Amino acid sequence: MSTDLIDAQVSPTGQFDILSKYEIHKLSHESRGPQYQAFRNCSLAVLNSGGFMADGKELLETYADFDIFVVPTERSVKLQVKNAPAIAFVDGKMIRGIAEHLFAVLRDIIYVNSEITGDPRYDLVSAQGVTDAVFHILRNAGTFDRTRVPRLVVCWGGHSISGEEYDYTKKVGYEFALRHLDICTGCGPGAMKGPMKGATIGHAKQRDRHGQYLGISEPGIIAAEAPNAIVNQLVIMPDIEKRLEAFVRTGHGIVVFPGGAGTAEEILYLLGILLHEENKEQPFPVIFTGPASAADYFTRIDQFITSTLGEEARSRYQIIIDDPEEVARQMAAGIQEVRQHRKETGDAYYFNWKLKVSTEFQRPFAPTHENMHNLALHKNQEPYLLAANLRRAFSGIVSGNVKDEGIRIVEKNGPYELRGDPAIMRSIDTLLESFVKQQRMKLPGKAYIPCYRISAG
Repeated sequence: MSTDLIDAQVSPTGQFDILSKYEIHKLSHESRGPQYQAFRNCSLAVLNSGGFMADGKELLETYADFDIFVVPTERSVKLQVKNAPAIAFVDGKMIRGIAEHLFAVLRDIIYVNSEITGDPRYDLVSAQGVTDAVFHILRNAGTFDRTRVPRLVVCWGGHSISGEEYDYTKKVGYEFALRHLDICTGCGPGAMKGPMKGATIGHAKQRDRHGQYLGISEPGIIAAEAPNAIVNQLVIMPDIEKRLEAFVRTGHGIVVFPGGAGTAEEILYLLGILLHEENKEQPFPVIFTGPASAADYFTRIDQFITSTLGEEARSRYQIIIDDPEEVARQMAAGIQEVRQHRKETGDAYYFNWKLKVSTEFQRPFAPTHENMHNLALHKNQEPYLLAANLRRAFSGIVSGNVKDEGIRIVEKNGPYELRGDPAIMRSIDTLLESFVKQQRMKLPGKAYIPCYRISAG
């Protein structure tokens, strides 16, 4: 990996072309305020797109001298970067897509913090208040189009996958695009890049010049999953919970490719929501898929879901192995049902207002050792509540694996301890052990040291 460094000034894109004097002053002032560190770290991740880093800690240490700040101009602002990764430039000029992503970071970290998360007018405690905030952040990012029919497929999966699995995700994305479907992912490498890469060819063949490649991230994870170059709309949500809600509110169907703890977290979040009584009549196509070599992976996921959440959870998805065309056909048919349901109920095509997302899935979870130890991992509760707590457990493991703060906490205090019903703990242990054996916890070539310890109690 090249560690050549470049200094540059970047001109504004999109909504930053024309700003008021007040907005220019506010952006300049707040970019050096309490949000500066998040702004700097996310900007660095964007500039390192295409680089190979296993986690946020490694990235920050490699580019410890990187800096970025807002430069006021008469009508707008520019961004000055110092000691930036050379991979973001071609012949000394920043790649346009990366420049767009850089201003998306400014918009979502600085602007959104001051206008939404830092504004007492927004109620970030109630379920409806959080959903309103998610809506406003997405609308401010320009992701909504009232004239567009339902066609957005959310693709989940790991950033650490095999070459065969990556090629398979490209084939599925290609088949989606041939059926005029768009792609939304966590915007990083691996299973988040492959479907977009395949879709660019499918859209080109169909002469579909308005393909949407939506990437949704959050500050804690973006370093390990930097936006890939194909993303033409980048949104950075304030935390993982709002990121997950953005996926399920904007997407019209979800495909899950092989992954690790982060993918398991996403699956548990989705199933927890779909298991809620108020969502039972919601059509929402969910497909687990991968090449033939991933069959065992999905068998283990299926067994884990059945043993912890039961047959009802299992009924909310289908598994299709090694058949990209069938995946695309089933997804296209499922999205037609979604469109019909939205028409009949009067719900928006671009944002699923009627989906019930309870506060258990919205409340930010801090993966401290105490919080991880105290998770209610037992069956004496509604299945959707168990799913919420299992989701938190996997969220903590993701933090300990790849997030700068989580890695440092585990280095200081040792592995997280998870305790619960013996049967549930055995299921978690078996699933995590399979991820480790299949090298799904870190990028290839990195030895994995578990950030967790499983105990029955």
